[in-house]
Amino acid sequence: MNFTVGFKPLLGDAHSMDNLEKQLICPICLEMFSKPVVILPCQHNLCRKCANDVFQASNPLWQSRGSTTVSSGGRFRCPSCRHEVVLDRHGVYGLQRNLLVENIIDIYKQESSRPLHSKAEQHLMCEEHEEEKINIYCLSCEVPTCSLCKVFGAHKDCEVAPLPTIYKRQKRQDLTLLPRLECSGTNTTYCSLDLLSSSDPPVLASQNTKIIDSELSDGIAMLVAGNDRVQAVITQMEEVCQTIEDNSRRQKQLLNQRFESLCAVLEERKGELLQALAREQEEKLQRVRGLIRQYGDHLEASSKLVESAIQSMEEPQMALYLQQAKELINKVGAMSKVELAGRPEPGYESMEQFTVSVEHVAEMLRTIDFQPGASGEEEDEEVALDGDEGTAGPEEERPDGP
Repeated sequence: MNFTVGFKPLLGDAHSMDNLEKQLICPICLEMFSKPVVILPCQHNLCRKCANDVFQASNPLWQSRGSTTVSSGGRFRCPSCRHEVVLDRHGVYGLQRNLLVENIIDIYKQESSRPLHSKAEQHLMCEEHEEEKINIYCLSCEVPTCSLCKVFGAHKDCEVAPLPTIYKRQKRQDLTLLPRLECSGTNTTYCSLDLLSSSDPPVLASQNTKIIDSELSDGIAMLVAGNDRVQAVITQMEEVCQTIEDNSRRQKQLLNQRFESLCAVLEERKGELLQALAREQEEKLQRVRGLIRQYGDHLEASSKLVESAIQSMEEPQMALYLQQAKELINKVGAMSKVELAGRPEPGYESMEQFTVSVEHVAEMLRTIDFQPGASGEEEDEEVALDGDEGTAGPEEERPDGP
C-alpha cells in the first residue's frame, strides 16, 4: 500500500520561505540585511553598515560623518556586480534607503516566528484515494491503509484494526524493552509500561502482530548489544592510540639521547686529534724558530767582524795595523770554520700525516637503522670509528729532528 504525506503545501511554503531568505542575504556579511538597507545605483542592496565598511576600506582618507573637515566624496565597487559606485561628500549616508526590502524583512521575521502548522494537521494520505487519511491497519497485509481501501479497494477481504489501537499496542510492546525511567528532578520512578494509559482499548491479538513485535524486540536487543560491543572496541582503540603516542614519545627520547651520545664521541675524538695536531705544530715551529735565532746570531757576529776588518784596513799607522791585522785574521778564520745546525729537511713543513679519512665512517653512519625486536633497555652497539689511518701515532710518524 502506497501513501503520501498530506502536508505537501506546507513543504512548498517552507521551500518558498527558504528561497525568500536567500534573497534577503547581504553579500558582504552573509547574514540577513540589517536595517537600514541602502540600494546602490546598480539596484543591488547592502546593509548601510556593510556598505560603509567597504567604502571606508576603499577610501581610507575619507573623513567620517560628523568630521569638521569637508570631504570630496569617494568611490567603491559593488560586491555583487563590481559596478563602480561614486558617492558625494555624504558617503553611504547619501544613498537611498530601500524601504520595500526593510518591510519584507519585517514580514519574513513575523512569519518565521510562527509555526507553519500544528502536528494535528500533518496526516499521511492514501495514494489511491488522495482525499482519504490513513486511519486503519491491515493485519493480513501488515500495512497501514484507509477506510475506502477496506470497503472498495485491495483490502476489502482483509482483517483490519484501528490504527491508534495498533499503534498503542506496538508502543506498549516496544516500551517493555526499555529500562525503568527515573523522572528528572524528582525521586519518582515509573515503569515503562505505566507511560501508557490504563484506559486504552483492548489490543487485538493476532499472530502477525506478534511476529512483528518479536522481530522488532529482537532487533532492538541486537542493536543495543551491538552498540555496547562497538563502544568497547572504540574504547580499546582509543587506549591503543594513547599507548602508541606514549611509546613513540619514549622512543624519540631514546633516539635523541643515543644520537647525542654518538655526537659526543665524535666531538671528543675530534678534540683529541686537534690537540695532537696542535702539539706537532708547536714542536715544529719551536725547532724552526730556534734555527732562525741561531743563524741570526751568526749573521750578526759575522757582520760585526767584517765591519772591524774594514776599519782595520784603513788604519794609517803600520805598527798598529800589523798588530790588529793578525788578530782579525785569526777571528775571520775561526768564524769561517763555525758549523751551523742543519736546516730542516725537505718536506719538514708538511702536515699531511694528520689527514683523517672519514668516508668509511660516514658510510657506516648512513647504515644506522632501527632494529626490530630490540628492547629499548638494551645498550646500543658502540660505533667504532676506525681512526688508525688518521691517528697512526703522530709521535711515531713525526720526522726526527736534525
